[in-house]
Amino acid sequence: MKTRAITGVLTALALAASLSAQAQVKIGVIASSTGPTAFVGIPQKNSVAMLPKKVGNLDIEYIVYDDASDPTQSVQLAKKLLTEHKVDALVGPSGSANAMGVLQVMAEAQAPMLAPVGTSAVVLPMDDKRRWAFKTHPNDDVISGGVVAAMTKRGVKTVGFIGRNDPYGENWYKTFVPMAEKAGIKIVANERYNQNDTSVTGQVLKLIAAKPEVVFIAGVAADAALPHTQLADAGFKGAIYHTHGAASPAYIKIGGKKVEGALIVGPLLVVPDEIPDSFPSKKTTVEFVAAYEKQFGARPPIFAAGTYDAGLMLTHALPEAARKAKPGTPEFRAALRDALEGTRELIVSQGVVTMTPQDHSGFDHRGRVLVTVKDGKFVMVKD
Repeated sequence: MKTRAITGVLTALALAASLSAQAQVKIGVIASSTGPTAFVGIPQKNSVAMLPKKVGNLDIEYIVYDDASDPTQSVQLAKKLLTEHKVDALVGPSGSANAMGVLQVMAEAQAPMLAPVGTSAVVLPMDDKRRWAFKTHPNDDVISGGVVAAMTKRGVKTVGFIGRNDPYGENWYKTFVPMAEKAGIKIVANERYNQNDTSVTGQVLKLIAAKPEVVFIAGVAADAALPHTQLADAGFKGAIYHTHGAASPAYIKIGGKKVEGALIVGPLLVVPDEIPDSFPSKKTTVEFVAAYEKQFGARPPIFAAGTYDAGLMLTHALPEAARKAKPGTPEFRAALRDALEGTRELIVSQGVVTMTPQDHSGFDHRGRVLVTVKDGKFVMVKD
């Protein structure tokens, strides 16, 4: 009996030693560095250079691929990362459609995916497939709540909606409409446009004909400027609201003076110098913005924050997973998924994250602010 007891102790000690010994974690990254989504993928790829290479006793290797903005390539690269590189988790892909395509691949491999995308459809409604996915930007309902609150405060009763003809735009419409209607705001027009359109004249004419007090645009970066500028050209005088997708220098660069006065419920990082002390993530946000600007010569767009925050989430979850299993094993990937889902009150650059089995984004109102465009810059609306 004594010999068995000693053997059991030695076995337990050996297991603990093997788990705590220097181990390598492999993280796959798919970022659209080329193609039409490169304006998203390039800052995401930049952020990878800022992620930690070591956490505790774990060395972290990031294996980065460019899917050229092609959803088919996203799927192929995800399979390559899983089968050839044996990654423990994936950060990416860049686009909403790309992420939706990779969702099934990661679920079948039972490996976590941290998706820095706009659409909430990657994590909602929760099911067996989505339990392996985590979204590293606030869900649409969080931002939509801020939009509706801003409209209500200004007495808005009617709104015209125009969004991208893709999962991002569709999910935004499904999220925004019931929240607006509950607040007594009527949607009087509903239009769509494609990311690469050069004109939305027809949609703009329909919006104006419906006579909304304001228009709400669900677009991303440069393409969000197209309906805004053409509404201005057509003489629309009402306020124009945007999702956080417009919180990008590209939006101002393309829109110019025509987007002055736009109202955007966006992330803290677009106004780092104005963040109130009451926001828990102020220090993290300011430090991220400063470090990114020092390394890349410009302030980070919101897309960069999604990848950076994925790194913070992994940094928090990896040690816990490593206490339960060895990197490179199915058990480790499962433990990492559980650790990510168990994230509580984690401060990241976009706010505070608390995951639950039903909420794999975890952000709340503590990461959103109402901003406008003034003199070619984003500034906080203080009201």
